[in-house]
Amino acid sequence: MTLECPHCGEELGEKACPACQRSLPEGSRYCCWCGEELVGGLDDSAEQAVGALEDDQDSIDFASRKLCSDGTCIGVIGPDGLCKECGKPYTGEPEEG
Repeated sequence: MTLECPHCGEELGEKACPACQRSLPEGSRYCCWCGEELVGGLDDSAEQAVGALEDDQDSIDFASRKLCSDGTCIGVIGPDGLCKECGKPYTGEPEEG
């Protein structure tokens, strides 16, 4: 079985999951079939990027964030007063709907 990018069609490298033996894209951190964590899934630069992202997430104060006023949106309000997901301005309490 050959894996290819669903967007550009480029052939992707693949490897087998050590737990379930299903085919996975090369560089995967976890098996998308059984959830097994894969040792050595990322190269050094990707590991550093993941580490930086995890550090950023550790510094986020989730208790103080403002959720979007639109009752159907999952976004949060950015420093500019607009929702980072839908772009609507913050109007206060979430709308009932």
